[in-house]
Amino acid sequence: MDNGRRDFFHKSTIAAAGLMAIGSGAHAADESHASEHYNGPHEMISGLTLLCIRHKDGSESLGVKTDKGILDVRAAAHGLKMAAPLCLDELLQKGNATELKALMAAVQSHKDYYVNESDIGYGRLFQNPGKIICVGLNYRNHAKEIGMQPPRVPPLFNKYNNALAAHQCVITLPPKELSVKMDYETEMLIVMGKKAWNVSEADALNYVAGYCTAQDFSARDLQLELPNGQWMIGKTLDNFAPIGPYFMCADVAGDPNNMTVQTWVNGELRQSSNTNDFICNTQQMIAYISKHFPLQPGDVIFTGTPEGVILGKPKDKQVWLKAGDKIESKVGNLGTLQFSLV
Repeated sequence: MDNGRRDFFHKSTIAAAGLMAIGSGAHAADESHASEHYNGPHEMISGLTLLCIRHKDGSESLGVKTDKGILDVRAAAHGLKMAAPLCLDELLQKGNATELKALMAAVQSHKDYYVNESDIGYGRLFQNPGKIICVGLNYRNHAKEIGMQPPRVPPLFNKYNNALAAHQCVITLPPKELSVKMDYETEMLIVMGKKAWNVSEADALNYVAGYCTAQDFSARDLQLELPNGQWMIGKTLDNFAPIGPYFMCADVAGDPNNMTVQTWVNGELRQSSNTNDFICNTQQMIAYISKHFPLQPGDVIFTGTPEGVILGKPKDKQVWLKAGDKIESKVGNLGTLQFSLV
C-alpha cells in the first residue's frame, strides 16, 4: 500500500468520528456574482478539470484545477466583480462556459484566488442534476460472475439527489434491521453537456461534457431480497452515490471505452477491469436512453460496474462492507474517489 493510501486510511479514521456526511446543513452559495440570468449561447466547457470546494461555512462552490493550484471561482468572481458559474450544475445546465473562461483569463495575475488542493474540503460535484440514470449489468465478466445472461438492451434504473455525495465523504450505514448487505460498485460516470434526443450512436459522444469516477453504492438485501426486487430502494439511500474528486472534460479525459476501473477496500484490490468490457459502450448507452426521453445538460449516467463485487462471490465467502471500512475507486485518469463507512 502506497503512502497516499495509508494517509487516507489514517485521516478518514480520525474524521469519521466527527464528520457529518457531505451535503447535510450546506448553506446556499453566495450568489452576488452568479449568472442567475445568463442569456448567452449555450457552450460546453472543454480542456478543464473541475471540482467542488466545500467552504468552512458549509457552502459549496466551483473550483478549477490548474498548475497554480485550485482556482476558487466564487472568490475570484466576487473579488473581480465578474459573472461566473458558481457550481458545476449551473455551468452544465446554462452552458455559460464563456463566463468561466473570461474569469480564468482575468485572474491570471491574481494569486490570492488560488488555493492549495491539500487545504480544501471537497463538496458535491453535483447537487441538482435533472436526472441520475443508472445502467445495470453492463460488463461481460460481471454478468458471468453473477450467473446472468448479458442483456439485449441496457437495463435502466435511477438514483435521486439525496444519494449524491462528495469525495472523502462518510456514509452512515442504515440500521441493521433495515439492511446489512452493503456492496461497492465503482463506475465511470457520463456527464451530458447538450440536449440529446434520439441521437445516433455515431453522434452520441458529441453530446458528452465529461466524465467522473463514481460509486453506485448498494444495499444488496434491499435491492434483491425484497418482494419483486427493489433496485431503486437498494441504490438510493442517503449518500449512496459518491462522485469525484474531479469532473474531467471529455476532450482531456481519454477514450471512455478504454478506461481502467479499480476498487480497493481497506487497501485490498477488489475490482480491476476496463470499460472495454462494456456490453453496451458509451455511445450505445447514450443513443438507447435518448430514444426514450431527452437527456439534458447536466444529466448523469452511471455506466455499470465490472466483476469483483461482493455479490459475485460464493455465498460462503460474501463478507459485506461494515462500519470502519475505507473504499477507494479509480477510473482511468479521472481521479481516485475515497470514502469511509460509519
